[in-house]
Amino acid sequence: MRKDWQLLNGTWEFVFDDQNNGLKEHWYADSQNFDRSIEVPFVYQSELSGIGMREVHDIVWYRREFTYEKETAHRCLLHFGAVDYQADVYVDGRYVGRHIGGHTSFHFDITDQLLDGAEHWVAVRAWDPHEDEMIPRGKQFWEPESRGIWYTNSTGIWQSVWLETVHEHRLESIKFTPDVDEGTIGIESIFTDQSIGDQYELQILFDNKPISKETITIFDTHSYRKIDLFANKIFRSNFHDNGWTWTPETPNLFDVIVTLIAEGTEVDRVESYFGMRKIHTEKGMVFLNNRPYYQKLVLDQGYWPEGLLTAPDDEAFIKDIELAKEMGFNGCRKHQKVEDPRFLYWADKLGYLVWGECASAPVYSNEAVSNLTKEWLEIVERDYNHPAIVTWVPLNESWGVPDIHLDKQQQSFSVGIYRLLHALDATRLVISNDGWEMTETDICAIHNYSHGAADEKQKYEHFKKMLHDVEGLIDFPPGKWDTFAKGFHYEGQPILLTEFGGVGYKIGEQAGWGYTSVETETDFVEEYQRIMTAVYQSEALWGFCYTQLTDVEQEINGLLTYDRQPKTELANIRKANDAFHPERIFIGEIGASRA
Repeated sequence: MRKDWQLLNGTWEFVFDDQNNGLKEHWYADSQNFDRSIEVPFVYQSELSGIGMREVHDIVWYRREFTYEKETAHRCLLHFGAVDYQADVYVDGRYVGRHIGGHTSFHFDITDQLLDGAEHWVAVRAWDPHEDEMIPRGKQFWEPESRGIWYTNSTGIWQSVWLETVHEHRLESIKFTPDVDEGTIGIESIFTDQSIGDQYELQILFDNKPISKETITIFDTHSYRKIDLFANKIFRSNFHDNGWTWTPETPNLFDVIVTLIAEGTEVDRVESYFGMRKIHTEKGMVFLNNRPYYQKLVLDQGYWPEGLLTAPDDEAFIKDIELAKEMGFNGCRKHQKVEDPRFLYWADKLGYLVWGECASAPVYSNEAVSNLTKEWLEIVERDYNHPAIVTWVPLNESWGVPDIHLDKQQQSFSVGIYRLLHALDATRLVISNDGWEMTETDICAIHNYSHGAADEKQKYEHFKKMLHDVEGLIDFPPGKWDTFAKGFHYEGQPILLTEFGGVGYKIGEQAGWGYTSVETETDFVEEYQRIMTAVYQSEALWGFCYTQLTDVEQEINGLLTYDRQPKTELANIRKANDAFHPERIFIGEIGASRA
């Protein structure tokens, strides 16, 4: 966070370009072709955009005027939270650059494109080919009307846009790598070339109390420091409790202030934070900060009725997290979506585990592999510092790798991206193919909706039998898919039931479907309790992810309605979630000490 920035959300000029005339007619040069307005950052398909049209338009243009005065020795950065799918950016009629990928943030230094004067404009051409099977689209449907498990598509700008004023001498990025065992935090800072020879002050605070402060001369653009937090007597005295680590129950965060000093003058100041969090697996269990931890997750599609992929505001993020926690969940799996960093910020602050996932491509090809891999490189780069994220999920249910069970090439991609994510990030777990047909993986993640309805006792008993022990879970998966792809086997990983439930319960007149369905609130609560009883009776499961947090369009299998109204008192869901807290996960508090 810096102090000098200007939000560009709000009303922009807008136009559809179905004939692809914009480039040859230079629409970026003036406003004469822009015949609509749109509210950024909401896509034209959403109600909050002010347009609310579900028609398919592959190319759209945006334009907005802004005021900015150039300053000596300062640069102007133009930031985009996310644009789906390809964005070409122009400032004052001059081409700035292109970003490909619909889910991650990017920015351009536009200083040299700014014409003289204070009045400027930015134009964006967004290209989102709805029928292109090579791009990661996840749950976005390629037709105008959503159906089945597919939702309304999103085209163009769907996260915030802002300007940032920075000095030529500045911090470019910062990366925090916690080591809970050693009580240290590794801090990698990258500076501009102009900063070499300057000094920067690095200050760490906890609960507004200074923990560490040092001044370092910049000899290279890359600077790395490892700081011993235990050197501070506060943490040396309470190492064995949760007074300083990050968990959903104790979301402790350390504040960081980086100040850059050039020729005795402060030229840059950045505020950030980190959490001391460790996640690993051992003896068939998942450990959080060296203690076994039972994950109670809920599947979260990240859709809102009025904004689609874009939350109406920060309060919407806070509400989702607080409602989930009130129901007894300690985290979520963001499904087929890279969520806005604002959500991750609130997950860090409020204490909420997140499994990070990306939209899958519909088919397998070299181009699809390249597109997805590029997105994952940017996801890890952007979201590395969030302690709430504990797991990466690069593939789901063999989407985009339909022949992975036997196809060695598709298996190689699964193994390759699993290892790539570990190569980029040693602080998190990685699941190779969530649901079934896994290859190398840190968690054996199984999907099973075969619990049946309340009157299908035989099916339910079979569901309980499958969940009971490791052999049942591994050897009797639902449907036609094996738990592991051919040539890969269960190797003692923790087993989690990462999709199940999906009880459909309609509130009001909305039509829709669920994996099973009930007619009354009483039946809804009893059905949830029945399924959770089977889960908690399992001697092999070490966590779960229930489908799902909210209804989404035609799916009415949420615990909340699409507009976030509880379908029953939250206490009823919490009672079922808290009915059995597996005592075995606390036995011995394995590895809790530094020894």
